[in-house]
Amino acid sequence: MSILHSRRMTYLSLGIMLLIFVLIILFTAGSVDMRTDVDNRSTIIEGRYSLDGSDWQDTLPRVMVNEDFHELTIKGKLSQPLAVHDQLIMSVDNVWFKLKSNGKVIGTNYRADDTVFGKTPGYNLCYIPAELVEDSEDMELYIMYPYELLSSKNLRDFYDMYIGNEATVYELLFQHKAPTILLCILLCFFGLFSFPIAGIVLGKIDYRYLSFAMLCFFAGIFILAQTVYSYLPLWIHDPVKSMAAATITSHICMISSLIYIKVSLKKSVNKLIGNIIIAAASLLTAIALILHYTGVSDLYAGKPFMLIFGGVCAIILTVCLISEISIGRNAFIMLTSMIPVLASLFLEAVNEFFYFTDFPLYETGMALTLVNQIVILIIDLHRQYQESIRYQQMQKELYEAKVSLMVSQIQPHFLYNSLTSIAMMCTKDPKTARTATINFADYLRGNMNSLKQKAPVPFPQELEHLKKYLMLEQMRFGDMLRIEYDIQATDFVIPLLSVQPLVENAVKHGVGMKEDGGTVTIATREEDDCYKVIITDDGVGFDTSVPIEDDGRSHVGMENVRQRLKELCNADVNIESEIGKGTVATIRIPKAADK
Repeated sequence: MSILHSRRMTYLSLGIMLLIFVLIILFTAGSVDMRTDVDNRSTIIEGRYSLDGSDWQDTLPRVMVNEDFHELTIKGKLSQPLAVHDQLIMSVDNVWFKLKSNGKVIGTNYRADDTVFGKTPGYNLCYIPAELVEDSEDMELYIMYPYELLSSKNLRDFYDMYIGNEATVYELLFQHKAPTILLCILLCFFGLFSFPIAGIVLGKIDYRYLSFAMLCFFAGIFILAQTVYSYLPLWIHDPVKSMAAATITSHICMISSLIYIKVSLKKSVNKLIGNIIIAAASLLTAIALILHYTGVSDLYAGKPFMLIFGGVCAIILTVCLISEISIGRNAFIMLTSMIPVLASLFLEAVNEFFYFTDFPLYETGMALTLVNQIVILIIDLHRQYQESIRYQQMQKELYEAKVSLMVSQIQPHFLYNSLTSIAMMCTKDPKTARTATINFADYLRGNMNSLKQKAPVPFPQELEHLKKYLMLEQMRFGDMLRIEYDIQATDFVIPLLSVQPLVENAVKHGVGMKEDGGTVTIATREEDDCYKVIITDDGVGFDTSVPIEDDGRSHVGMENVRQRLKELCNADVNIESEIGKGTVATIRIPKAADK
């Protein structure tokens, strides 16, 4: 691919990335989650709130509280009353809560056990019947964020209340998340099938496509988990398992991203750095799982450390990709396509500490990178497919040229020997020479068109060529050359003029070198798995242990025959000879190749 085409592909990818970025912003801005203040089923506690023991303040309309907190207490009443058959739905993630009505606890996610997961809130969906709320004027909500590393959080990230029932939650899920869920499922299917399709098109295993397929699959799982994390308790009823399932997907997606980038690195030092980073990420994930399941520290508590590690990796890999630009265009394309995910990974780590936006940075960066890589993959596959077609066409043309060359080497060889035989008879027997010339002319007129044949021909057609050639040779040698035929199989094909050079050798170097001449026998046999053409002479023979380049013979025609038989019929030639006893040349044609 030319540099100009490479740049066009990059600019096209960047343009599509920008378009997708705009669409994602519009879609994100217009979508509604369970944590939003625009749905008419949402409710809040209107009244006063206190942050970390501070003075009481009035709650904000529609959102209750929009400040950072570690411990939060809200007192007041619901902004919307509950009907008799309604329930108060509470979606709570990674915080402890207690809800009281008239001094009585009506909802909480505190658990009695204080062992393995007793200190992990997880993801919760709580349904509180309307009769417990009783339109109380005295409701109190206590929320505590239990993680010490980053205690500064916003209530909207962890908590919301809705009026309805379990069907309401499913309605919200399908109403507002169905398009994203569908796209994530399609992305997973693309990951499962893109590598096999690429392998079929390219006819080989390309680990870049394999790693990309893995990235697509796990990125789809990750984005899906981040999209529906508030709904996971609908299917995973254990709060801790719901949180762990959503969190571990980010670890796996990060490792998949690192593997994909590493596969694209070419320099040895960069590959080594990539391997070290992948090993470190895998080790951190294993440690996080061990700490989680031993109750030391849950996966959510380890999230900041993984984000810090991800931010450092983003910087290191960006430097590696920049250093690769000098050795090829692929590094430049890879760098431009990976900028969104690398930048978003770094910004996500910074945002975890300074919290400057609630926009899904990493998910958006991953989506942009995947879209860009899919475009590049499609363009690359199309280019390689076209190159494969051109390569096959070139191979076909090269093969036809090669066959033409070999046939052209055989045709003059045959013509030279035939004319030499006629010339020798001109002085010995002019009448016979005249007859031979006429036969030779008839032979040329009747068979010149067949000499253009590239594909194998039926054996009877080859046998006719052979018989006319041998008639000319018998005129030359007279009684010194005896020909016998033992044809027991003819239902097969064979390259044109592939038997004649073997018979020529038998005549010229076999019986022709013997004082009293000899017999040449042409036989065919059919076996279970092959057909055989056997040329036998009782001439002088030769020592097969002597290298062919040292035996004083010309082997150009013979080597051409071997190549044509191998390429056109997958056939092989075996020659056995013994000095003083003669030679046996056997052509073995597999039946599978003959079909």
